[in-house]
Amino acid sequence: MYLFRLLLAIWTLGLLGTLAELFLLEHFDGALQSIPLVMLALGAVVSAWFASRRNRASLRAFEATLVVFAIGGALGLVLHYRGNVEFEKERAPELHGWPLFWHAITGATPALAPGTMTFLAAIGFAVIIADPRGQPGRAGVH
Repeated sequence: MYLFRLLLAIWTLGLLGTLAELFLLEHFDGALQSIPLVMLALGAVVSAWFASRRNRASLRAFEATLVVFAIGGALGLVLHYRGNVEFEKERAPELHGWPLFWHAITGATPALAPGTMTFLAAIGFAVIIADPRGQPGRAGVH
């Protein structure tokens, strides 16, 4: 029970911390930048439901949210990296290969930051595994 609660607290702090950081960075310039904010807000609602009423429906919703987080994190990595590549090519058209990669990965937009969403998904799946009640509908838990 303690591991479940600890992981759920880590998940919640990570979720709220990431949401706060995106707001502080004003990460809402256009539809694409709003996607992680919507994902995090949805994650907060679904995880509150799952934490308060662990049943089959809340578990499935939580699992679906975690899948969206994992996919969203991967797509965010690609979008951040591509944006940095375009920016670096405009600044220095002669860049290619390793120097272009290095400039893009360390560029103005934090290329690896969206990986936080995938990391949060991994923590969320650990929450499910650590649930002492087991998965609803299995092992006698409904």
